[in-house]
Amino acid sequence: MVDAGRHHDTCCYVRVVPGLSIFGVPGLPEIEPGTDLAPAIVAAAAADGMPLVDGDVVVVTSKIVSKAEGRTVEIGDVEPSPFALAWSAMWDKDPAVTEIVLREAKRVVRQLGPVLITETKHGFVCANSGVDQSSSGAHGRLVLLPLDSDVSARGIRAGFAELGIDAAVIVSDTFGRAWREGQTDIAIGVAGIAPIYSYIGQVDPHGHEFRVQAICTADELAGAAELVKGNTSRVPVAVIRGFEWQRDETVSIAPVLRDQSRDMFR
Repeated sequence: MVDAGRHHDTCCYVRVVPGLSIFGVPGLPEIEPGTDLAPAIVAAAAADGMPLVDGDVVVVTSKIVSKAEGRTVEIGDVEPSPFALAWSAMWDKDPAVTEIVLREAKRVVRQLGPVLITETKHGFVCANSGVDQSSSGAHGRLVLLPLDSDVSARGIRAGFAELGIDAAVIVSDTFGRAWREGQTDIAIGVAGIAPIYSYIGQVDPHGHEFRVQAICTADELAGAAELVKGNTSRVPVAVIRGFEWQRDETVSIAPVLRDQSRDMFR
């Protein structure tokens, strides 16, 4: 794997990315519980004439990860609590969906009308605990976030390695953002690639030392990958080629999650 930069006399690393190519992986079938995603992705990419190679960053939509891991719920099987029934009646919501949102939440962070912003058990702050009905595979089915997206990403990366491919993996999902309209894909799990690139301690061309700037490259890559995936294209996987990353098998998404004591929005 290519090192993240070049070492200079000033003991600073400079990250240089001359150019990237980003392409989707079409042709994946509807994902069922138990699907082994790594060989399925490798086969689909090869069939499309763009086989995976060492150094690729593979961005996998969390929805197919959840489907493969059996993280789905049939709405008809859910018995809503009295609270879910009462709250849903106020806002014309499906009480079964509300019940699952609350079960997946560690706590409710904000409520604005029918919108619930929750903190999930993973530590993500998002709308409706990441519970989604779109592209679920069947009417009346909910897709939940993976139990541990880092573990999921490591499993896919290990599957690539078994097939002779050294590729980093990012599991992505669509989140809103404080202070801005519109959503973007972000990273909720990583394997092989550190999620944050820190400029702290480096010096700009004018001698200014960076003291606070750290870039969440995992989120940048997830957002870029969404441009070739989309929500209705049935292309849940994208490959980013040309991004220089340094192999690290100890990484997780944890450094991206801001502690509540430093979070100005909770």
